[in-house]
Amino acid sequence: MKLLSFLHQGRETWGAVVGADGVVDLGRQMPQYATLADYIGSGAYLQAASHVAGKTADAKLADITFLPVIPRPEKIVCAVRNYMDHHQEVLAAGMKRELSEEPPIFLRVWRSQVAHQQPIVLPKVSGSLDWEGELAVIIGKEGRNIPEAQAFDHVAGYSCYNDGSIREWQFHAKQIASGKNFEHTGGFGPWMVTADEIKPNQQLKLITRLNGKVEQSSHTGHMIFPIAKLIAYASTIFTLVPGDVIATGTPAGVGWSRKPPLFMKAGDICEVEIEGIGTLVNPIAAQV
Repeated sequence: MKLLSFLHQGRETWGAVVGADGVVDLGRQMPQYATLADYIGSGAYLQAASHVAGKTADAKLADITFLPVIPRPEKIVCAVRNYMDHHQEVLAAGMKRELSEEPPIFLRVWRSQVAHQQPIVLPKVSGSLDWEGELAVIIGKEGRNIPEAQAFDHVAGYSCYNDGSIREWQFHAKQIASGKNFEHTGGFGPWMVTADEIKPNQQLKLITRLNGKVEQSSHTGHMIFPIAKLIAYASTIFTLVPGDVIATGTPAGVGWSRKPPLFMKAGDICEVEIEGIGTLVNPIAAQV
């Protein structure tokens, strides 16, 4: 099942994709759940198929405005250099970074996100907006100190993420959060596919395109720290709650490592496609 958050007829709501291009507005039909995160947290999403069975679409995908899958998550946990080929390209580009024994992570704020079909914004202070296509994991059940063996019990579903990076701000210090939290730089969508449709540790092909040209091509089996490890590690630090997002890192092929570097500019189109999930599409626009 594909679940999403969106605007329709002036209302912020959430629902499910039905057929090729229809959307059932479950937020209107199930007002006890104000948001998709509430629906997930209740566990009701496990019966999502029955909630849309026999219902006709309330709108077409073309008639809605997408919102980030979880518009205001409590936490967006992002993995750093979590693909070996990306780690190697970072070293080749001259950055001295050791592989760590535990997952290096940072946090994004929710205002840094932007929805499918909405513009990723190149800020006025930078010309180095880079792409990072990633698999996003959406947490479905609260947990602290989650064992790796139980990690997938806490996963509600998966989505596409573009962890857009303002590179020179990322390199202001050894911590990288400055370059990862500019408003409207992290694409998230178009929807989440519920976990019952993707097996734990299933290798999913990931492709990032810029203006139709493939810039990243890999699969999630190349992660250094797999999903279960990321969940276990993050939940040791803080309680994971329904709607939290874990962006699992990007493979090789980012623009910063090129010689000369290649960055996104206003008018470009960036796409992140993940097997079994769909394609996140974002135009690039200059900050006004």
